[in-house]
Amino acid sequence: MSNDNPLVSMTAEQIMCQKVITVPSDWSVDRLARFLTDKAISGAPVVNNAGQLIGVVSFSDIVRQAGSGLVDLAKRDDNFYSTMMDESLSPEDQRSFHDLVDQSVLVNDIMTPMVFEVSPDTPLIRVAEAMVKGRIHRVMVTRDRSLKGVISALDLLKVMTL
Repeated sequence: MSNDNPLVSMTAEQIMCQKVITVPSDWSVDRLARFLTDKAISGAPVVNNAGQLIGVVSFSDIVRQAGSGLVDLAKRDDNFYSTMMDESLSPEDQRSFHDLVDQSVLVNDIMTPMVFEVSPDTPLIRVAEAMVKGRIHRVMVTRDRSLKGVISALDLLKVMTL
C-alpha cells in the first residue's frame, strides 16, 4: 500500500467518533435495558466510577441473562450502536422483556470485559487489521484506559471512499 492510502497515512484520532454514549458498571440491568431501548441503541461501552473503559455491554447480553425468547440472537450480530429496528419489539414485547430482567443483576455482571482498544495515534491500517482479525465491527480509542472515541467499520469504509 502506498503512503497516499488513507489507511496508511491517517490515524485513529482523525476519524474516531468522539461523542460516545457510555454506561456505568453499577447500573442495574433493568436500568440499562430501559436506557438502550430509550436511545434505540443495542449496546454501549462500560466505564467505572473513574470514567475508565472496563468493558462493553449489549442488548444481547441482557437477553442472554434474562433468558428471554423475544429476540432471535442467531439472526443478528453483536454490533452495538446499530439501532434495534431490525428487532422491532412491540411495546408489549418491551414490557415483557423488562419484566424478565432480574432487578439485582448489574451491568458489571453481564458485560464483556474484553474490549478491543487502540491508541489515538494508531494507523488506520492497524485498526482495520484488528477488526478483521477479531471479527469485530467497532474498536474503542483509548488513552490510559480513558475512552476517547470509537471507530466503526463504516467509519473505515467512509475513509476509503474519499
